[in-house]
Amino acid sequence: MPRIAGIDIPEKKKVRYALRYIHGIGPRFADDILEQAGVNPDTRAADLTEAEVVAIAGLVDDNYIVEGALRRQVAQNIQRLRDIRSYRGDRHRRGLPVRGQRTKCNARTRKGKKRTVAGKKGVKA
Repeated sequence: MPRIAGIDIPEKKKVRYALRYIHGIGPRFADDILEQAGVNPDTRAADLTEAEVVAIAGLVDDNYIVEGALRRQVAQNIQRLRDIRSYRGDRHRRGLPVRGQRTKCNARTRKGKKRTVAGKKGVKA
């Protein structure tokens, strides 16, 4: 199984798609890497030669922030927003949507499972 940037990529998929299993590499970066390495994007990952794997791994290591380093950088950015008490940092702290989405309805992914609040309905008089 080819190992690039410390990650095992799926053998049966084309390299163009297999590279996307590395956190931080999407469609555009995968195509750029393959173009620079001179590898055909339609080649299966299992069919890569050792030289091609080394070329791809070298490009990824030298030019892109991936996996653990990227996750750490994102976490540090969020922590910085929390520390400076910005609006976005406050939304992260409360577990609410950060990018201006509505929360009156929807936003369940970010807010979590519904919690019923007692006494919400009006009192009959």
